[in-house]
Amino acid sequence: MSIKSESGFGCSVCGEHHVLSLSYSVKAPLAVGAIAVEELDQRVVITPDQCVVDGKDFYLRGRILVPVIGLEEPFVWGIWAEVSPKNFVRTNELWAVEGREKEAPFPGWLNSQLPIFGDTYNLEVSVQTQPVGRRPHFTIVDQDHPLAEDQRDGITMERVEEIAVRMLHPD
Repeated sequence: MSIKSESGFGCSVCGEHHVLSLSYSVKAPLAVGAIAVEELDQRVVITPDQCVVDGKDFYLRGRILVPVIGLEEPFVWGIWAEVSPKNFVRTNELWAVEGREKEAPFPGWLNSQLPIFGDTYNLEVSVQTQPVGRRPHFTIVDQDHPLAEDQRDGITMERVEEIAVRMLHPD
């Protein structure tokens, strides 16, 4: 579900008025897109929050929160990260356990492309479990990456609009 801001903007590409979204998400890991449609049922188990490919590659859906200067609510990227089997199993064991957010962060690697930031495939993240009912938060490890800079420093509403234009008109 996208969070919508109160205002919209006149699009510089198509000239139409768009509602300004503060959230974009990817529905499945990139790895799933590489599998032939006729093989999906045999090779992929996917829920809105977890995915297993070929019984050996494990993915969690999480959120990269980016502060928006002047707003209380953040901009949110909903994306997927590959995690180790051990961390996937542990996350699954704690899925409905109160207090799970006290678990130590663990490593993951993005399995989503956000072309606005160049290549984000396999970008290392720190995965922090959140309270029951909330997806984990991903923090970019490479502090020099443009996405890490946005996450650390925040973005302006003008940048949110620029992202919206790029997402609505990718080419």
